[in-house]
Amino acid sequence: LNNKILAGIAATAFLALAACSTQKGPATEAVTAAEAALATVREEASRFLPSDLQGVEASVSALKAQLASKDYKSVLANAPALMTSINSLTDATSARKAAVEAATAEWSTLSADVPQMAAAIQSRLDTLAKSKRLPKNLSQASYDSAKAGYESLKGTWDAANAAAAAGDPVDAV
Repeated sequence: LNNKILAGIAATAFLALAACSTQKGPATEAVTAAEAALATVREEASRFLPSDLQGVEASVSALKAQLASKDYKSVLANAPALMTSINSLTDATSARKAAVEAATAEWSTLSADVPQMAAAIQSRLDTLAKSKRLPKNLSQASYDSAKAGYESLKGTWDAANAAAAAGDPVDAV
């Protein structure tokens, strides 16, 4: 009877070992595929979406740790979600890159035009401030509103210039 029990235990252990070894190859391939997919987007993602990249890199590290601990079943279960995350990161990085390129082009125009417009507004406000009376079609409330709007414009423009100087044309625009 003891020999039969020992033989059963040995057979069970052999089957478990065989099942693990059949999962090792696919699990290793899943981790390799995830690392390769992330490598293709890593450089641009680090530039355009660094915090998103950190999250995906942490997931890849967790998957590698599962592989190292021979938890092949978990690797195979978690790999599809990780690949979805990597694909989402790739799409988001492409979208952010396109937005930055468009904003950079728009910033070139704005950085030339807005200072000229602001100077023209300031000049007109200065002229109105020096006159003894406001024109008939301009009330004091409208003039005060225009001055407040100009001050707001200056503050917004300063913030936009700071964002552009910091390398974020999307926020600048």
